[in-house]
Amino acid sequence: MAVFYNVIAFLGGLSMFLYGMRVMGDGLKSSSGGAMKNALAKVTNKPAMGFLLGMLVACIIQSSTATIVITVGLVGAGFLTFHQSVGIVLGANVGTAITAQIIRLMDVSSGMDSPLYFFKADNLAPLALVIGIVLIMFLKSNSYKTAGQVSCGFGILFMGLIYMSNVVSGFGESLSHLLTAFSNNYALGFLSGVLVTGVVQSSSAVVGIIQSIASSVGVTFSAVFAVIIGVNIGDCLTTYLVSRIGAKPVQRRTAVVHIVYNVFAALICFLLVFIGRKTGLISDALWTANLNSGGVANIHGCFRLIPAVLLLPLTGVFEKISIKIVKDEPVDEEDKSAIAALDALDEHLFTSPALALDQAERVVKEMSDIAAHNFDAAVHQIYDHDPKRDERIQTREDLLDSMTDATNKYLVSLSPNIISAADTRYQNRIIKTMICYERIGDLAVNISNVVNSLRAESTGFSETAMAELRVAFDAIYEIMDITSRAFKTGDSSLAAQVEPLEEVIDDMVEELNARHVFRMVNQICDPIKGIHYQSILTNVEHISDKCSDIAVYIMEGDNTEIFGKEHSYVHDLHHSNDSQYTRYYSEDRDKYFRALESIPKIDTPSE
Repeated sequence: MAVFYNVIAFLGGLSMFLYGMRVMGDGLKSSSGGAMKNALAKVTNKPAMGFLLGMLVACIIQSSTATIVITVGLVGAGFLTFHQSVGIVLGANVGTAITAQIIRLMDVSSGMDSPLYFFKADNLAPLALVIGIVLIMFLKSNSYKTAGQVSCGFGILFMGLIYMSNVVSGFGESLSHLLTAFSNNYALGFLSGVLVTGVVQSSSAVVGIIQSIASSVGVTFSAVFAVIIGVNIGDCLTTYLVSRIGAKPVQRRTAVVHIVYNVFAALICFLLVFIGRKTGLISDALWTANLNSGGVANIHGCFRLIPAVLLLPLTGVFEKISIKIVKDEPVDEEDKSAIAALDALDEHLFTSPALALDQAERVVKEMSDIAAHNFDAAVHQIYDHDPKRDERIQTREDLLDSMTDATNKYLVSLSPNIISAADTRYQNRIIKTMICYERIGDLAVNISNVVNSLRAESTGFSETAMAELRVAFDAIYEIMDITSRAFKTGDSSLAAQVEPLEEVIDDMVEELNARHVFRMVNQICDPIKGIHYQSILTNVEHISDKCSDIAVYIMEGDNTEIFGKEHSYVHDLHHSNDSQYTRYYSEDRDKYFRALESIPKIDTPSE
């Protein structure tokens, strides 16, 4: 039973250590998380700079896993390229070794008259807890509470280590025999390091356990070097599992490059140890000497730093290997032009802002086509549902989101280089149009979702409702086509045809809603299906509103007085006697209301 209670006590100490590390890490991330992301997002294309930044971030938040997960997220969002992420990954591997150096404070042993006595773990731990709880409970500022969280985490971490060390000293002989077995079987030591780290999901925790053993009963270099190498591999496997959930291929490559690098690093470590033994650099005395907590920390640090320095020039090789392992997802023929436009967002064009803006506008032009395709697909789902079409709609929506994020980042980065008022207006026009097309894509997905809700209820609209929607959809097809052609050509006269048609669509939606209410009142329409019908009309109206916004932005190119006064311009246009506006409005109203009048207001029961 004694062994059972010792194991429980050891696991309790380990739990305190893990919780303390989590609390301290969360506090550090909450106080500097935004700064960390901004710093990572500003990394240059030089792997060495990425390496230093990754090392610094991992040192601060004391977690290579967290650093790499943040990096994977930034790659997915388009703030970092895969190339930029490789150096950060290598640096994060080194930065996480700082935790082991902090833990070596357990080795401090001196009398009360020595200044070093303050840094003993059993003195620092309770002091950190006292400071932390004072900051949390008695000070109101969020920054003080965050500092208190970090301090408490630090204290809990060391209390856990102290507790583990006390337990370990009780069955140190057994652990010594276990580690001695590893000194004769490096493969077993390596695998144990991989497996234990995979289970605990923290290399710092596993190294901390080894340091606790070293502080209590001592360990030899020969017994722990293979385990520590295995710990490094286990750590990257954990990161891969966390990073690949729902990730894009480029994100999975960032996680894979972590594994590829650590495999190479492990081989180098084993090779260096082998060469050291053969050449006598690692003497018998060092090989069998007892190591304390600081010795384990130094080995861990060397096994992280030396391979990183040696392999940093080979980041290009790791990139190619990762690309070979993680293939690009098949690209639909329809998307190739959009992806080519995204690839053309080159920051080297920033010296010529007009050219850079042209490339951004090229992306938005591609977005106009994608949004139109998604609307068309959503309409087809109403009349001829195809599950594969749903997948394609979502793929287009994801592409629209990616294009919006990448283009927005590109334009924001370009801002310091824009000087002329004309370029400023051009930039604003692109951003506002981009947002409109992204929103149109969302509205098309909304329509598709309504259709799926109807199918889930095993129901559909009546022939009358379907015919009415067809007229509304035809009007949206026309307004989107006019808007797209006007935007691609910059034709203000063509853009002027959009607002009259938008008003007709508003009138038509009002008429269709009135018909819908008539059927509801007369109990001809099922209320639930009626809600879906109304939802589709709402999304139709919003799409026409966005087309109207885009048309006004286009006209700003020829009429600078509109800039910044878009809503006033549209309001004044509606209340003017502009002959062109009136003519277009009358023609469009006659066209679409004549089509509506040909549809009976009442059909067979149930809509």
